[in-house]
Amino acid sequence: MSDAASETEIKDELLLQFLQHLAIDRDASIYTQRNYREALLDFCRWHAEDRKSQPTWTSLQRDDFRAFLRHLGRKNFGRASIQLRFSALRTFYKFLVRRGEVEMTPIRNISLPKQPKRLPKFLTPEQTQSLMEAPMRELAAAQKAVAKGIDPVDFLRDAAVQELIYSCGLRISEACGCNLEDIDWNEQLIRVRGKGKKERQVPVGAPALEAIRKYRQELGEYNSGTGAVFFSKPESQTRLQPRLVQLRLKRYLIAAGLDHQITPHKLRHSYATHLLNNGADLRSVQELLGHAHLVTTQVYTHLTTDRLKKAYESAHPRA
Repeated sequence: MSDAASETEIKDELLLQFLQHLAIDRDASIYTQRNYREALLDFCRWHAEDRKSQPTWTSLQRDDFRAFLRHLGRKNFGRASIQLRFSALRTFYKFLVRRGEVEMTPIRNISLPKQPKRLPKFLTPEQTQSLMEAPMRELAAAQKAVAKGIDPVDFLRDAAVQELIYSCGLRISEACGCNLEDIDWNEQLIRVRGKGKKERQVPVGAPALEAIRKYRQELGEYNSGTGAVFFSKPESQTRLQPRLVQLRLKRYLIAAGLDHQITPHKLRHSYATHLLNNGADLRSVQELLGHAHLVTTQVYTHLTTDRLKKAYESAHPRA
């Protein structure tokens, strides 16, 4: 759908106010903003086609949303797609309730198809080590292949980004959003701005700090000492974007002999799993990850429990 078409469709004042609320008040990621916007527009398009009018949000009833759910089922939408659309609608109605536009949400007690339980995938410590070393190996290989040498800045940046994500368990957006003033070099701590403008302070390892130092030193005249830690284009001081991290990571995954479909978020999963495997308590990991609820962190205990079961079964004579 083109931008022009999008602008034409969003004439609903309540919907526009909600999208503004997502961006400004909740500081939602660009991906959440985009996904919720498209999900709500999808409902509007269905309502216009099925009910021959744009939705009046304050008048809709539970049966309207049940009809939308049946429509999605007939169109063979997957469980994740359905969950996303109703998550957007649910969040929108919570906004309307707080604003006093409606007394209660009409989406309550609507049964949605359940998502299958999927455990987070993670790298082993050995695989992680190989991935951390991949940017410097790739740089050395490139410099050897090119007689005049190449600019090492991008490789040093990639090494530092990967080290930081794994060292601190950061989301990719959190790593890209880091500023130099967020780093306490002496105490080895970093201030992280997470979802919903929530800040947390987490320890950062010496290898990550050293990788950042090397990258910043290589920037030379573009190392201003303030502002963003990582740049996509140092000469214009353009902050590094998540999409570039994802693309560059694929190169290093292939170089390390790993699955190229692994995402930067898997480094965050690996961080949590490795901490728990080595004795960290769940509450501490919850705080380090910036999870609002412990249940979100508990998914990692399944991974460590499986590991313990396998160890028990292989080692205990009467298992």
